[in-house]
Amino acid sequence: MKRLNNFTNKQQGFTLIELVVVIVILGILAVTAAPKFINLNADAHEATLNAIKASMQSASTLVHSKALIAGDEAANFSDSKTVKVDASNSVAIHFGYPTNDSTDWGNLLEIDTTNDFEVATIGTEGAGASAIYAVYPKGKKPDTPADGDVCSVQYTEATGAGSLPDITVITGC
Repeated sequence: MKRLNNFTNKQQGFTLIELVVVIVILGILAVTAAPKFINLNADAHEATLNAIKASMQSASTLVHSKALIAGDEAANFSDSKTVKVDASNSVAIHFGYPTNDSTDWGNLLEIDTTNDFEVATIGTEGAGASAIYAVYPKGKKPDTPADGDVCSVQYTEATGAGSLPDITVITGC
């Protein structure tokens, strides 16, 4: 008699179940290991600080426009001029741009300092030795304006009539 089963069972490749199990295991490893290698917190802080810089530039331009309309553009460091920005808030200005008064900037930007960011004046710079206003992640206050280890947005007042304030983002979160 002839043998009908003349071949052996040779498996070629993986079964679908084996492939699914391997993919699930790799997915679990990726989800648990990836946050340890990728620092998304620093990227989020830097993106937020860039948004704050844009807001500061817009607010500064708005205040300057109102100062021009009021004829107060040339208010220098010794003058104490203000510009009314809304029904209840006025902003102190030097040369038509906002000063480094943290209360004024708090009203202009409405930064929530209870959770993620803080505001303060740090160091001095410029002809009138104006303080530099800074916004930075909570607990990471820059020691000096040139402190490159701490990410922040720094606002330096305009130094003269026709000059612009300097708004800088320092990365390094």
